[in-house]
Amino acid sequence: MGIARVTRNFQVTIPKDVREIQGIKEGDKVIFSVDGSKVEISKFKNNLVEEAFGAWKSKVEPGTNYVKKIRSEWKIRNDKLEI
Repeated sequence: MGIARVTRNFQVTIPKDVREIQGIKEGDKVIFSVDGSKVEISKFKNNLVEEAFGAWKSKVEPGTNYVKKIRSEWKIRNDKLEI
């Protein structure tokens, strides 16, 4: 573990070994936990719902396409039933 200095803007550079252990990369969010005089820092893990939303984005068809598909299926059904 390393030692870091607090700058005049109260910024701290996370030591390399700590970044590597926690898997912290540039742009990542970190969370601070305070317990008495002890401060812990860990990588902030995104909400699973937020992560899943992006994964399904390409799988979900736009609503207009869905409506067109349903209307087409109903037209075929009505034509077969001669309605």
